[in-house]
Amino acid sequence: MKFSPPLLRGTLVKRYKRFLADVELENGDQLTIHCPNTGSMKNCNDPGSEVWFSDSQNPQRKYQYTWEIVAVDDGAAKAGINTGLANKLVKEAIEVGVISELQGYDSLRTEVKYGAENSRIDILLEREGEQCFVEVKNGTLGEGKICYFPDAVTERGRKHLRELAAMVEEGHRAVMLFCVQHTGVNEVRPADHIDQKYGEALRAAVEQGVEVLAYQADIDEQEIILIKQLPVIL
Repeated sequence: MKFSPPLLRGTLVKRYKRFLADVELENGDQLTIHCPNTGSMKNCNDPGSEVWFSDSQNPQRKYQYTWEIVAVDDGAAKAGINTGLANKLVKEAIEVGVISELQGYDSLRTEVKYGAENSRIDILLEREGEQCFVEVKNGTLGEGKICYFPDAVTERGRKHLRELAAMVEEGHRAVMLFCVQHTGVNEVRPADHIDQKYGEALRAAVEQGVEVLAYQADIDEQEIILIKQLPVIL
């Protein structure tokens, strides 16, 4: 996914009220920009970090600019903090053949209602006689070389795992796919130290037949694309 127009650069002053961040430009001016991430953003919102943000080019928007990328690990890596991009990145990666495990389907639909708990599946793949339900989660919490998910307690995340397991029970294929928008990690693990119940739910879902995949993004100021699979250690 390419950024058009190219991203702008600044330095993070602070993130606050969940959806806002102040950044300082090279000329010393400050902007308040939209933060498209409802999580804790642990290790991704340190004041003084280099950040990149997009320009909607819509002066009528309350916040014209949107935070997209932050430098992490003392500048050694980048993380894509816009959780709204995760589904688009996965969809694109399926369509161009990067995610080999999800090839061979005749149709791809997004945000389809399903399940007993009134959910929406991120991606529904279909071919004659088969449906594959794909739930996408954005991973940005890097600790050492490990990407942990989630970065905050998530009841919603457990609900989605229950829905996926129910689809397997009904005879369908179900996949939990971690979109790793962090360039400095080499594996994915459940964050038991943050949300033990999510880790337990993930392992239970796998035992019930839910597949777990993780794909890592290459991130720079011009584009973000998924490029390779990472191991998931349960």
